[in-house]
Amino acid sequence: MALTVELAKRIAAFSHDDMTDEARHWARVGLIDYTGVTLAGATEPSGRIVTAVVDGADQPGPSLIFGTDKRTTPLNAAIINGTASHAQDFDDCNNTIGGHPSAPILPALIALAEKTGASGRDTMAAYVLGFEVETAIARGVHFHHYEKGWHPTATMGVFGSTAACAKLLGVDEETTATAFAIAVSLASGVKANFGTMTKPLHVGHCSRNGLFAVMMAKEGFTANHGAFEHSQGFFEVFNGAGTYHPEKIFETWCDPLDIVEPAIAVKQYPCCGSTHPPVDAMINLVEREGLTPEMVKRIDTMSHPRRLKHTDRADPQSPLDAKFSVQYCLARALMHGKVVLPHFDDTAYLDKDAREVMKRVHVSPHPDMPASGDNHLGAEVRVELMDGRVLSERVAQARGRGAADPLPMDKLKAKFESCAGLVLPADRVAALYAKIEGFEALKTVREYTASAEVLAGKATAAAE
Repeated sequence: MALTVELAKRIAAFSHDDMTDEARHWARVGLIDYTGVTLAGATEPSGRIVTAVVDGADQPGPSLIFGTDKRTTPLNAAIINGTASHAQDFDDCNNTIGGHPSAPILPALIALAEKTGASGRDTMAAYVLGFEVETAIARGVHFHHYEKGWHPTATMGVFGSTAACAKLLGVDEETTATAFAIAVSLASGVKANFGTMTKPLHVGHCSRNGLFAVMMAKEGFTANHGAFEHSQGFFEVFNGAGTYHPEKIFETWCDPLDIVEPAIAVKQYPCCGSTHPPVDAMINLVEREGLTPEMVKRIDTMSHPRRLKHTDRADPQSPLDAKFSVQYCLARALMHGKVVLPHFDDTAYLDKDAREVMKRVHVSPHPDMPASGDNHLGAEVRVELMDGRVLSERVAQARGRGAADPLPMDKLKAKFESCAGLVLPADRVAALYAKIEGFEALKTVREYTASAEVLAGKATAAAE
């Protein structure tokens, strides 16, 4: 049976009743985090540019452009909000997909739910299902897919968006299978563009493409249901012979749901997730030892080589580039004991004190983390002090990296308030948070987006 057909059957069989209390909890976590970072990302230049360029972005429609008081068509909202959701590189992660699971799904799904009048309950189930699909396919291709240079957030995320939108629209199995086949030809995104505006564009593009694939299939557009397995299909083209394992895709299907285990990793820092373990290690040292830049002679940071390919950036050339520079992120962690949004504003990456600290940071693969090994989420930082002492800190994975070490809800709420507060007053931030907490009970998703809407006359620069 073709993979597209099997996926379609499983999507048809899934219902809200298949979700445990844990799944609903993690879905709310994902919605809280997505909403906050999307509102924050709406203030970024990438969001403004996409809004300006998308043909018909000013076309009235049912779907909110986050960070504004404007509404447009679902397809336009998906690419605009999807780009905003990833613009700060602050959105959630997942160990299975090797990227960001929620941002590819929710922009299209929420935009579609606004058009159809879908309930919070049905939308949440579709989100969880989309999460399961994209991570299931990821199990069949990783980590060769990741190391080859594909951006799995986008190349897997397009299938999460497709699944979620197909479920919410209630299309039949034949249409769903065709939508997946169309989406195979719309999958894209290479890691060469990390550190530029094109990385968040990957997310907007794949979210829109998933919805687009479903809409096209629903209208009778055709595609090859064998588009994954074909000799010139997804597996062979994106991975190559001997590097993919389709049998793994359904090994643990919904047992447990991937949103439950390994669950969602909530970012504490607005930078590439591969920098987070060394940043955690440095902050631990700063807090425990009272380190200051003046005390430090040399810093050695060691991570899995998979992580260093895109984070060893000794001379970042832009704020986005700095988000992928482990040297810059470690410098800020040492200087401030934290890494926060203002560290990536405008010319902050050129700060002379930060640049001086960066010169002392030396990057290398960790000897205990071979390229072929599974231990790829940790890092070690060694600091040589001016007085000759050497301090060391090793972490197995970043804080908040899923169900084993979840970010406390008070910290998630604080992150949400900080991000949403960039465009909304405090009372509306609180009202929006309450809507997400009660998302399943919403009669329509429009109740949620109405709370996210910026009041007329107070739209952010994203809409200017």
